[in-house]
Amino acid sequence: MKLGVHIGYWGLGLSSDDQLKIVREAERLGYDSVWTAEAYGSDAATVLGWLAGQTSRIRLGSGIFQMPARSAAMTAMTAATIDQLSGGRMMLGIGSSGPQVAEGWHGQRFARQLQRTRDYVAVVRMALARERVEFHGPTLELPLPDGPGKALKLTISPVQAQIPIYLAAIGPRNTALAGEIADGWIPTLLSPEHLSELRPLLQEGAARSGRSLDGFDIAPTVNVFVTDDLARARDAMRPFIALYVGGMGSREQNFYNQLVSRYGFEAEARQIQDLYLEGKRDEAMAAIPEKLIDTVSLC
Repeated sequence: MKLGVHIGYWGLGLSSDDQLKIVREAERLGYDSVWTAEAYGSDAATVLGWLAGQTSRIRLGSGIFQMPARSAAMTAMTAATIDQLSGGRMMLGIGSSGPQVAEGWHGQRFARQLQRTRDYVAVVRMALARERVEFHGPTLELPLPDGPGKALKLTISPVQAQIPIYLAAIGPRNTALAGEIADGWIPTLLSPEHLSELRPLLQEGAARSGRSLDGFDIAPTVNVFVTDDLARARDAMRPFIALYVGGMGSREQNFYNQLVSRYGFEAEARQIQDLYLEGKRDEAMAAIPEKLIDTVSLC
């Protein structure tokens, strides 16, 4: 097992100086990787580029780049650039985001996500391999067929022969897709007790592409709180869980809510969401059972 540290959204909650101290200490202690996120504040690519110049060994992961925010070609350009700046330390984590951010912030329709992801990853791989990109898929076409565009190839070479691509996935079909087309899987709110239910999905996807899961990396994002006061640790987890289970996405399409429902917390997930969407965030946090906190966190 390799340990990484996720610093979340840059400058949110901790100062930039404090976050940099965490990254440098993680590198000194021998952590394998550092990851950073984006939503509608700081962008992950700028942070990773900066961290490339502030570190020397620790691997740098996007956790995640939002697919609605960047074209597949732009994602390949960014990953290749960071890989060069860091001397070959880039780990490319990508994901669909959700309908609220995709449509409300990026102006991209949140539809046909499985096919979009499949087409997107195919183009990213093609570009990073420095092939001339000509792709005709159901959701993505390069070059466009009715204009002056021509097939191009990336003008720079990544340091790594193959930058590993990680897919953030929560739903069953998307998790299977990760096993099929990605080099790793980034689950959120992962329960070790339920991994045996999720692993067959990865195996199903891997079988579709004619491979095994040997070498396939699972990189869960796990909230950790170290203290002797268990009640305090659980309370520290409540805002995050309430946001994701209650307010991340719409009532009809909240993948995190659906996930914890599959864990056996269906009634609790519904109550947390109802309270959160009614603006009763404190009540939503209070409604989170301790068992759910312990299921998805390390306290």
